[in-house]
Amino acid sequence: MDGNRPVPPKAKVRGAKLAAPKPATLGTWIAGARPLTLVLAIVPVALGTAAAAQVMANWYDHWVRALLCLAVAVFLQIGVNYANDYSDGVRGTDRDRVGPQRLVGSGRAKPRTVLIVALVFFALAAVAGGILVWRTEQWWLLAVGAVCQVAGWFYTGGRRPYGYLGLGELAVFVFFGIVPTAGTMFVQVLDVNIEAWLAGAAAGAFAAAVLVANNARDRERDKVHGKRTLAVLLGSTGTRILYLVLMLVPFGILAFFALFYEPGSGSGFAPYVYFAGVAALPAILIATTARTAREWVVVMQLTLVTSVLYGLGLAAAIVLPGALL
Repeated sequence: MDGNRPVPPKAKVRGAKLAAPKPATLGTWIAGARPLTLVLAIVPVALGTAAAAQVMANWYDHWVRALLCLAVAVFLQIGVNYANDYSDGVRGTDRDRVGPQRLVGSGRAKPRTVLIVALVFFALAAVAGGILVWRTEQWWLLAVGAVCQVAGWFYTGGRRPYGYLGLGELAVFVFFGIVPTAGTMFVQVLDVNIEAWLAGAAAGAFAAAVLVANNARDRERDKVHGKRTLAVLLGSTGTRILYLVLMLVPFGILAFFALFYEPGSGSGFAPYVYFAGVAALPAILIATTARTAREWVVVMQLTLVTSVLYGLGLAAAIVLPGALL
């Protein structure tokens, strides 16, 4: 009887080839652009345009320039996202990540292809910026645009990316807060007022908070790969404190607008922007007790919601009739 028993096939364990990743689809490429982060490009342009409205007859007097600013910001944001995908992917720091898979890290797209796409978006941002410079005749802005492009690439690109040295949050604060907000106002009216500087600082704080949450999520993995982000340098407690400070700073700045844009003046809607706290408060509470990477993903999402509620709300409060008393 035993001699007639069929011999089971040998399990193919050793030497077995893993299934090749599926090629990237259009949906994968769209996800690779990280569309949720485009909020960080839209908000500063809205705030800068609102600040410019303070010295224009109508807020839409330079709508073409405002749209060009939006194009620069969005294209640059997408370019940076793809460039980060490429750089982190070839370094291996995107392996076993929590959250949406990256194109290079997951093997669904060739590094060279992702690099080309990143450069295309950088080029589109440069074209839109070039048109802005031509229309304003402020040729020195070409240097500003070049610095923004270089900063976007070397965040994770090059031999010594500054994002791996704990400088990412500072760069994000400057290039996704101060520069686009003040720059958007300047190209429309050739001046920058106090509203633009303060609103830019608020937008930059939220952008930096998003990055802090992102790096907090990846802290243990980044340690292994030698990526010394602020989350790695500060440790768990320090990272949570930094996130809290960055989330509270914009609401402190909002007090300026709430005090000087009085309800009876026709533009006293700034206090209503505190409504953004409905997203900020749970984000802060979760960040205070977060233990898993997925909790930090929720914190990032809530921070982005806070940013858009705050940014568009403050832009509306500034642009409505009335002026600083």
